[in-house]
Amino acid sequence: MLNRQYLVKTVYSLNQLPKHRLPEVVLCGRSNVGKSSFINSLFNKKNLAKTSSTPGKTRSINFYSIDDIFYLVDLPGYGFAKASIEERKKWQSLIGDFLLKSEYIKLVFHLIDSRHIPTELDIQMNKLLLELNLPYIFILNKVDKIKSSDRKKYFNDFKKIFPESVLDENTIFYSSVTKVGKKEISSLLSQSFYKNS
Repeated sequence: MLNRQYLVKTVYSLNQLPKHRLPEVVLCGRSNVGKSSFINSLFNKKNLAKTSSTPGKTRSINFYSIDDIFYLVDLPGYGFAKASIEERKKWQSLIGDFLLKSEYIKLVFHLIDSRHIPTELDIQMNKLLLELNLPYIFILNKVDKIKSSDRKKYFNDFKKIFPESVLDENTIFYSSVTKVGKKEISSLLSQSFYKNS
């Protein structure tokens, strides 16, 4: 389980989607939230997803096949301030259209930087997921950057913004460095997609 991963396709518009469709686990989050590092650490690969010190590097939808059973779909990061207004509108449209039109989405991982209070764009993304009735899990990323003693306070503040969040159920602290949360997410994916394998 979770043994074979590879990049299937990089697309810049919905008419470029892979012809062979599989169930989809979608990653969304701000442009500097660490989605590429999350992917690489989750599957123990250094270069499965390209990482960059420059936020906003991912401007496409990237489809990764996981054991040819499901796709991990990495959406462009939102909220990259240095991008032009036109570019940002294009990415936002691509993100929104994909979430609205794909009939294969089984789960969304909404990554949020645990060092900061969720932004207005994070809140808007959450509202979109709710409106589309898509099942989602909050991944509170980069938890290695905050003290263990501060996690409870952060989660309490987080829950004030997203009252539906339940720690270790639909909300998971994660670190690509220390691998906190990796076991829980791997187990979740295994239970969701490998029941009959």
